[in-house]
Amino acid sequence: MSNLGNILLVSISLGLSNFAAAIAIGISGVDHKTRIKTALAFGFFEAVMPIVGLLIGQRIASRLGNATNYLGAVLLILTGSHTIWQSLKGHSSEVTRPRGSTLQQFKQLLIAGFALSIDNLVVGFALSLYDVPIALTAGIIAFISIGMSLIGLELGQRLGERFERWSEVIGGVILILVGLAIGFGLF
Repeated sequence: MSNLGNILLVSISLGLSNFAAAIAIGISGVDHKTRIKTALAFGFFEAVMPIVGLLIGQRIASRLGNATNYLGAVLLILTGSHTIWQSLKGHSSEVTRPRGSTLQQFKQLLIAGFALSIDNLVVGFALSLYDVPIALTAGIIAFISIGMSLIGLELGQRLGERFERWSEVIGGVILILVGLAIGFGLF
């Protein structure tokens, strides 16, 4: 298989966790602006982390090894738990959708994007062993991540409309499940 084929396969593999997390975010309902922010944040981290991995080199990346998976997993589990806690804390007798401040939502989005892409440090080093142009590789990874995130957000939005009252709890549970899957090496 060509280097381009390998890059596409790696990109899709890396994008799967973003796809799942985007579903979780989409379930709680997102507007157009949030869709763009989410897709760009996920794409940004997916593209930048392999470059960082190349820059920090073999010694540090190999020392981190599976620890990057565990760190990312813990951050996603904490983010999902926080989402559930905030949602349950805000539920009253009527159907409501508690929303945090825009700054709080942005911080959670950045944490999720970082957590989902932290294992890309090692991927960046692994890609350096092949003769692939890093800028092109990062661009393809970002493009696929953005696309998969947008599809996940749309799917999540549609699911959220069906389960409106519990949409944020379901979204938090999905983030926790993605974190566990990453922690156990399934993503």
